[in-house]
Amino acid sequence: MAQGPEREENIYATVGPSLSVRWVQGYPKQNVHFINDSTICYPCGNFVIFINIETKKKTVLQCMNGVVGVVATNIPCEVVAFSDRRLRPLIYIYNFPGLIRRTKLKGNVLLDYTLLSFSYCGTYLASYSSLPEFELAIWNWESSVILCKKSQPGTDVSQMTFNPMNWHQLCLSSPSAVTVWTIERSNQEHYLKAKSVKLPMEDGSFFNETDVIFPTSLAKDLIYGPILPLSAIAGLVGEEAETFRPKDDLYPSLHPSIHCWTPTSDLYVGCEEGHLLMINGETLKVTVLKIEDTVAKERRNLISPVTMAYQKGGVLISGIDGFVYSFIIKDSTYKIETFLDVEEPVEHMRFSPNCQMLLIQTDKGSIYIYTFGEEPTFDKVLEACDGKFQAIDFIPPGNEYCMTLTHSGEVCVWCIEDGTCAGKIYLNTPATVLACSPSSLSAAVGTMGGSIHFLDVRDAEAPKAIYKALPSEWSVQHLLYDQQGIYLLVGTSGGYIFIINASPSSLFQVLGFTEVGKDILQISTVSLLETDIVEVMVLSPLTETGRSRLDIFTLPKILPQVSASFTDERGRLKDELIHKFRYEIEHTLSSAVLDFQSHQIYGFCNQVPYICSYLIPQQEHSGICILKPHQKVQSKHYGPGMLSLSPHGLWLITIAKGGILCIRDVRTLETFARSRSHSHQGHGIQSVRISMDGQNILVNGKDDGTLVHLRWRRFGGNLASEVIEYYEKLLISLHNTMDEENDYLSIQQGESLNLESKSECSMSENMKSSIDSSSQEDLVQVDGIKEIPWIQQKSQEAIKNEVKLFSKKRKEIKTRIKALAKTVLTMMEENETVDNIAKLDQKEFGLDLEELERLHDENEEEVAKIRKDAEMHNLAKAYLAELIKEECWNSMAVKGRALKCFHMPYVVENFPMKERTDEELKELKRVLWQKKIETECLKLRKEIVEVQSTITLAKKHHEEEDEEEEEEDTAVKNANLPNYLLGSLSTDFGVHASLLSSQLELHSREEKINQIILLKIAAQKTLNPWLKGRAELTMTHEMEQQLLTQGPNTRRRALMDMMGGVLEVKKEDILKMVIPQPPFMAKADTLWSEEERKQFKDYEKKVKELNEERDKYRKSLEAEMKKLQNSIQESTQNFDEHLKRLFERRVKAEMVVNQEELKINNLVYSLLLDEEINSREAFLNNYLARKQEEKNQSSEAIQKSREDLDVYKENYDNLLAEDKVLDRSFKKEFSEIPSHQVDILYKLFKRRPRIHKQKIHLDTASIVPFGERPESGKLSKDTFAQLMKAMDDLDNINNMPEGLDPSVWEHFCMTRRAKVENEQKVKQKAAGLMEMMAFLQRRTEDDEKLQQEIEKVLHELTVLQEEKVRFQLNLTIQILLKQGQVELENFQLLLEYPDAILINKSIIEDLNSVIRTQGQKKVASMMESKDVHKGIFQIEWEHKKMEMEMEDLNQKAWDIQMLFFSRDRQKYLNEPNYETLIAIQIGIMEQTIAVLEKTHKKNVENCKKLLKKLGRYSNQKDIANYTLSCNIREELVAVSERKEICNAVGSKLTCEKIAKERYENMMEQQKLTNIAKQQAEQILILQTELERLRMKTFPALVQM
Repeated sequence: MAQGPEREENIYATVGPSLSVRWVQGYPKQNVHFINDSTICYPCGNFVIFINIETKKKTVLQCMNGVVGVVATNIPCEVVAFSDRRLRPLIYIYNFPGLIRRTKLKGNVLLDYTLLSFSYCGTYLASYSSLPEFELAIWNWESSVILCKKSQPGTDVSQMTFNPMNWHQLCLSSPSAVTVWTIERSNQEHYLKAKSVKLPMEDGSFFNETDVIFPTSLAKDLIYGPILPLSAIAGLVGEEAETFRPKDDLYPSLHPSIHCWTPTSDLYVGCEEGHLLMINGETLKVTVLKIEDTVAKERRNLISPVTMAYQKGGVLISGIDGFVYSFIIKDSTYKIETFLDVEEPVEHMRFSPNCQMLLIQTDKGSIYIYTFGEEPTFDKVLEACDGKFQAIDFIPPGNEYCMTLTHSGEVCVWCIEDGTCAGKIYLNTPATVLACSPSSLSAAVGTMGGSIHFLDVRDAEAPKAIYKALPSEWSVQHLLYDQQGIYLLVGTSGGYIFIINASPSSLFQVLGFTEVGKDILQISTVSLLETDIVEVMVLSPLTETGRSRLDIFTLPKILPQVSASFTDERGRLKDELIHKFRYEIEHTLSSAVLDFQSHQIYGFCNQVPYICSYLIPQQEHSGICILKPHQKVQSKHYGPGMLSLSPHGLWLITIAKGGILCIRDVRTLETFARSRSHSHQGHGIQSVRISMDGQNILVNGKDDGTLVHLRWRRFGGNLASEVIEYYEKLLISLHNTMDEENDYLSIQQGESLNLESKSECSMSENMKSSIDSSSQEDLVQVDGIKEIPWIQQKSQEAIKNEVKLFSKKRKEIKTRIKALAKTVLTMMEENETVDNIAKLDQKEFGLDLEELERLHDENEEEVAKIRKDAEMHNLAKAYLAELIKEECWNSMAVKGRALKCFHMPYVVENFPMKERTDEELKELKRVLWQKKIETECLKLRKEIVEVQSTITLAKKHHEEEDEEEEEEDTAVKNANLPNYLLGSLSTDFGVHASLLSSQLELHSREEKINQIILLKIAAQKTLNPWLKGRAELTMTHEMEQQLLTQGPNTRRRALMDMMGGVLEVKKEDILKMVIPQPPFMAKADTLWSEEERKQFKDYEKKVKELNEERDKYRKSLEAEMKKLQNSIQESTQNFDEHLKRLFERRVKAEMVVNQEELKINNLVYSLLLDEEINSREAFLNNYLARKQEEKNQSSEAIQKSREDLDVYKENYDNLLAEDKVLDRSFKKEFSEIPSHQVDILYKLFKRRPRIHKQKIHLDTASIVPFGERPESGKLSKDTFAQLMKAMDDLDNINNMPEGLDPSVWEHFCMTRRAKVENEQKVKQKAAGLMEMMAFLQRRTEDDEKLQQEIEKVLHELTVLQEEKVRFQLNLTIQILLKQGQVELENFQLLLEYPDAILINKSIIEDLNSVIRTQGQKKVASMMESKDVHKGIFQIEWEHKKMEMEMEDLNQKAWDIQMLFFSRDRQKYLNEPNYETLIAIQIGIMEQTIAVLEKTHKKNVENCKKLLKKLGRYSNQKDIANYTLSCNIREELVAVSERKEICNAVGSKLTCEKIAKERYENMMEQQKLTNIAKQQAEQILILQTELERLRMKTFPALVQM
């Protein structure tokens, strides 16, 4: 891969060794662009990558200021533009293939550019920025200046394209709008003009929008005044009123997703809803294209266009379904055809410049090329990996291949030389880390599931998975081989470090594990050639204390042979044997590595930008040792970083979030090389790897998806010798081991898989044997399908050993547990027999006290939670109730109360009213004073007017007082207008209306507001009279209650103390007494004596007398009760009558209140309408001011354009005159030569060379949709250069006429060249003149439109002012009409009465009285008839009711008779031992279930045997399928070879045919050339003869 020259200043450049980019691997996240017919480019991280489609060769251009932003290419000029993403970004423009910077564009954008686009032929570059400017800028990229710019606040644009046929026009689209911008030019001035496209609604129909500024469809209201636009009603007066629409008036429009231009300058727009729009480029009229096929219409709804490319006759559209569709468009319809199946969601499509290739980019980043032709081809240019690179590493020794890993488990092998993909393998599991073994050509991949996959990478083109280990179920976070490849250290999320034998010959045996802190940050190892141990250091955080923990332990190299003695039964390494020590650092570290001398530790501080070294104590210690910083150096990195050591341990490599890689000397920690391969915008560098020889460095970005390979420049001296010396020693020591392990991989590759399956089978058998035969002893559950982790296997083996060791004790414990269980069961049975109060809960019989305590705590927590929720709910309700009470009760000065009648359905409610605020009282006081002042002023004015003489002023004082009283009475009478003019009956309620203004005098706004305030007072005064009546009714009851509560209670207390509260014994107390029965009545009658019989007779007599007295007293009480009831009835009826009158009064009061409120509402409406009119007037004035300002600007622009046009036209006229002078003065300049030579030279002077335009091939012309495009300024310069080059051929001495002096010829050539240059200038000036005239014409038209708008606004203002005057003069008044009077609509006044008869009025009145009497009688009879019918209906209704009740009772009786009573219920009632019978049935069912379980177990065993048989049969079939697939592969190779031979033979024949045709064409051309030469010679001879004959006719002048 080639790298372009870096023209930016490198701030990290040093004199010594430095790093440069060798190749970059990454995939496009933005759109891919063509830069010529065979090269594409795309941004990736800090780089722009160029790919040659034919050779697949890559070229890299690095952005030195961080991540590349957006990219655009200019195909005719072969330049690429891209922006960076720093603060105040720049735009860089480089040429291709030289990759030399042409220019750098610097604008005023603060954050980022979102879009860049080149015009096809011109020198325009359009840029669009995001927040906060949202600015569209047009650049002249050759001169690095902004021609014009315009801001669109809040508008995000998703696509921006120039019109290929007109570089003065470009389209900007977003998901909500499409805007077409036009660049207008006048000489050197440029202007941007935007036109928005009106989009249809979501269903494809169009919405007829009304003009917001000047609506013409508003109705006219002749009663309530003018109807104004919604913006005026909303009170808007600024620019927002021009676009204001209420929420209900907005409609959902289509959402454009992609667009493209057509050769006719129209636009095709694809929408998210599936619609395809065609927009006319001139009128911007939108046409919704229809589908011809109804079946395709249903499929259209599934196509949501993501990308679009124009082709002849239609467009190519693709979406997320992985298909490319061809839309063949004819007029306003189209049909859909499937063009291509990509099998991946397509994100972008683009045609090549010659339109012979279609570039297809998928969402994953893969790039395909579809080539048109007789036999179209579909090739893959770039195959993207499935996600970003998760981990990287070199395949030892690191000078040929490297590996990458993605999160989905895709492992790729890359060639270090050119960065091409040599091979890949899919593990199909979420992967986390990758590591390559230094001692063998194998690699390990850690996964999220905790498994480790070992790969054979001897064949880089076909890596294979050879073994899978499962140490634990925790996800693997770290994989690290030591420097000699002896051990593989596995760090898991559970805080465990597993040690695995790295040699494939040991089948990657797990040797043991040790436990460290969770969230392991880094593992570091030191394995030197001269030592026999491997030192390991693990860094983990202590988040609680804000410290870092370091665990250091050693592993002997002979650990694989003695692993059993180093671990316990569960596989844990013994700390005392591995010399495990723990250290803590008082601050947090993000990374730490162990020095190769094992004397110190290097750490990267997490919260401060420092790299520190810490000395390790030499003496051993117990517990935790605190390490202090020994050396501290500024890291000069941004954010937390990572440290790593080079293979020889003398270089310290640091990376961080800033994206800068630094290589430091481990002794001094000074940086001697650095490279900025990534940037902080992509969150920096994720990982870095260096090869064994130190020559190759791989750097992987965190979020930018870029893998960068760095190489050394100016690398030599001690730096190179030290690392190469270590590399050679390491290769020598690992040579034998690597050969043996690689040989083992080649020999045992198939056997390892068998060994793995056998080990799994033996493992499952061992686990099965460890299970006790007892069903209750289910300690370990082994699943034959699920793989058991190694740590779990070790744990189960330890449990098995413990079971064997303590078997007797276990049996004894089981026996005791069974006895205890029986006791508990007995207690539970006894608990069921006790009462509910004494019964215990079933959970209380649990013997696990901790579980009981936990359940109790859970219950308490649940109760507390429910109680808290209830309290919060009650609190919320109480708060809401308090708010309602405060609003509806406490804040009321007059509380809401009601009186209800006893016998009538009348309820009289009062009017709750709030107390007036201070502001209202202050406003009321102001209005009252104002009205009093106005009244006094009116009186004074009347006095002044009515005074006619000064005599009246001398009258007596008492006469003056009488006159004043009379005048006051007159003023009061005038003020008290009649009710029909007052508009209400408030005067009937005693309301003084003298302060109220007449409805006919309310013109100004202040008068209306004062009237509203006074009307509110009048409405409140109306309520007082009927409140007085209500108060009279409630006063009596309140007085009684007060009398009861008043006065001392001494008398009552004395009665209670002395006589039990009674002064005398009342009669009812005596009647309540009971005569006691004689005691002998308990005996039988026959046993009574005579005395007892007498006593019994006396007893009966007394009882009879007492009963008679009781009956008399009861009758008297009943009579008294009836009397009281009649009195109560009379009182309640009187109360109801009073309340009825009060109700009528209340209805009248409510009517008056409603009348006053109606007046207030009319006044409020008039005020609102007045405000709307003022708002409309203010808006029109503001709008007029803006338009007048635009008109002034337009006039200034026209004036300036005219001045520029006059100057330009003058220059053009001068140039044109010079051209004519050159033409006319030609013969004068050559007057010294003969005239015939002058004629020949003049013909040559008029002759111009022909410039051959590059013709498009016929096969290309049929594909290219845009054809020949208009020329630009650059093409005009190129054409002029070609013309001057052709003039050089005409100026050749061979074209000089015979007999002409060479000096004359040179002068002629100079004159002709000056003439040609002047003609070109005239043409350019003429084109510029036409452009300026067109610009002036457009400005004039815009000025005329502005003038029309101003006139329209003035007319609207005039109409509005007339409406305002009419509204202020036409008052809306409220008039009271008598009930019964009808107002006729079409009343015609009669002026003549010729047939009228004059009669006495009394006659008519008598007749009317008779009519009224008869009418009253008729009404009375009708009321009697109505009452009779009403009684009949009532009796019929009661009869029907009784019939329905009878039917209901009959139905209930029938239901009781038919009530279902099942046999089980009968058995329960009849069977004495029902529970015993149920117990017998349960026992029978349990026996049946036991038999069924036994049968089920047998069936399961048979199924397992059958599955094993099928498994063996499946393995045999897999082997057979594998053999067949190998045979198929060989057959496919043979077929492909024969196909290539056939194609080669065919192409050879085609080449021979083409060569033969070319040979025949060349012979024909040669023949025609010879004929032309012969004819030219003949013509020359004839011309010579003609000249000779002409000379003969001339007179001969001989000197005498």
